[in-house]
Amino acid sequence: MESLNDFFIQYGYLGMALASFLAGTFVPFSSEAVMGALLATTSMNPSLTVISGTIGNVLGSMFNYYIGRIGNVQQISHWMHIKEKRLLLTQRYVERRGSWIAFFSFLPFFGTAISISLGILRANVFGVFFYSLVGKLIRYIMVAYSVVALT
Repeated sequence: MESLNDFFIQYGYLGMALASFLAGTFVPFSSEAVMGALLATTSMNPSLTVISGTIGNVLGSMFNYYIGRIGNVQQISHWMHIKEKRLLLTQRYVERRGSWIAFFSFLPFFGTAISISLGILRANVFGVFFYSLVGKLIRYIMVAYSVVALT
């Protein structure tokens, strides 16, 4: 049986974008592992791999943002199995900082809550998109550089 990582690797740049989309949403998944495998075992262009990963991951964060816009804390906690207390804490933290906090939406565990909280708070969608893009692009550049340097 083929592993999930193998499935994404088989589809190259599209697989990287799909893996990153999943990782950017509330699905617990490591797009970094897919990127590492793609760059270490194929002749894929690192820049295009970074771009496809960034696009997928930003779209995943924006999916979370819109989930936040259509729901409230209690609904989202129930739908997505995120502890209400964690969402409320993140929401209070995000509320004091504004849309630039989306830069940190690449962080494991907290990134989803950040994106959802920004949606609940109806933060400026363009700011959320921009700061998510910058943070995720930097993260994927660092991952790609690390893999290429080690191979």
